[in-house]
Amino acid sequence: MTLLSNALAFYRAYARADRTLSLSPFEGQRHKNRQKGSQFFKMNPKLLRQWSRFLKSSCTSGNFRVICGLSEARKGPIHLALSLSFVRAQPSRDPMTGDSKTGDQKNSYTYRDAGVDIDAGNALVKMIAPMAASTARAGADGSLGGFGGIFDLKQAGFKDPLMIAANDGVGTKLKVAISAGKHDTVGIDLVAMSVNDLIVQGGEPLFFLDYFATGKLAIEEAAAVVSGIAEGCRQAGCALVGGETAEMPGMYADGDYDLAGFAVGAVERDELLPRNDIQEGDVLLGLASSGIHSNGYSLVRRLVDDNNLSYSDASPINEGETLGETLLTPTRIYVKSLLKAIRGSGAVKAMAHITGGGFDENIPRVLPDTLAAHIDGTSWALPAVFQWLRKLGGIELSEMSRTFNCGVGMVVVVEADKAAQVTEILQSEGETVYQLGTLKARGEGPAVCMQGELGSGA
Repeated sequence: MTLLSNALAFYRAYARADRTLSLSPFEGQRHKNRQKGSQFFKMNPKLLRQWSRFLKSSCTSGNFRVICGLSEARKGPIHLALSLSFVRAQPSRDPMTGDSKTGDQKNSYTYRDAGVDIDAGNALVKMIAPMAASTARAGADGSLGGFGGIFDLKQAGFKDPLMIAANDGVGTKLKVAISAGKHDTVGIDLVAMSVNDLIVQGGEPLFFLDYFATGKLAIEEAAAVVSGIAEGCRQAGCALVGGETAEMPGMYADGDYDLAGFAVGAVERDELLPRNDIQEGDVLLGLASSGIHSNGYSLVRRLVDDNNLSYSDASPINEGETLGETLLTPTRIYVKSLLKAIRGSGAVKAMAHITGGGFDENIPRVLPDTLAAHIDGTSWALPAVFQWLRKLGGIELSEMSRTFNCGVGMVVVVEADKAAQVTEILQSEGETVYQLGTLKARGEGPAVCMQGELGSGA
């Protein structure tokens, strides 16, 4: 009210010198009609100068709007048109919360103020560019920065290809990586889960794209993740041609991130799997897993928590490792060894990637309805990590078999008379191979029949 009081005091002082002036337009805090609140005053030049100084010194409050207009009659005195109106200062509001902002808050915002650091994202791209370049192969140069990745099928040597696409994530294995502070292997898992799905259809993985999402971008952690993705691509022989890094404040808890991967491959039309000549008597070969791979980690984490264990504890399975390192053993990528077997023998008829659901849900996906897989449970031994989990949680074997791979990450259906040849090729590529059983007529029974206790071999 200081400005209004000063104005009234000033006005009254000069009204005494000129009884023709009226106070009525200035009485009250608000004018209903601006035209009634305006009054022309006859003033001499001295008074005008004094009034101007008054305005300069008093019109600093944001609470009043002052409107002045000067006019000069052709031969008359200078006139001043003045209107004062009370304006309540309206506090600005936070566009995200709607809360009033106090005077000490900034009026100009940046994307970084909202939690998104563009410079950090650009720095990450520079760090991972050499990693992507290391995955270059025929058909793709592994460069980043374009709006889309490009692949040349002709340069890759395909004549009549079918394209195959797959995508997957790593699941809550990421929570183990975050808790253990080890981020350089989950990228391998990300690639493995998709490319192993391509190879079971005979597809050669050609290129890969990733999606990395977090609430607050930690450059070193993200770079470690991408280094694993690049390593997985090298193991699979596919190019990392692009990806997306999404920094989304408020979407994730501090330190959390999520991953998704997308793989595209190709197979010549006449080499697509499964073949249509799968028959009774064909042999089932099993390829050893490297560990838990990327399924069942919600149960793994529950067992760790309920037993008051820490991922920094010494591993009860592998000497010289922490528990976290053992549980983070990356998913095995079977692509190159299986491509050798497919192309080198001509005897591979079908394959099943053993993920969630185990034998019971994955093997039937590649078999005719008329056939069942008869598996000898004594043909391999349940690996130590699964024995430990089973004992820790008192888990029934039936639950183990539908949750975990239980030591077999891939099942291969081959011609019976060439099973030995395929086994030799796979072993020469570093695979551990089990002869699991054979295919038989199904009848009314289940699609998978386990003979003997699962994983009870020596």
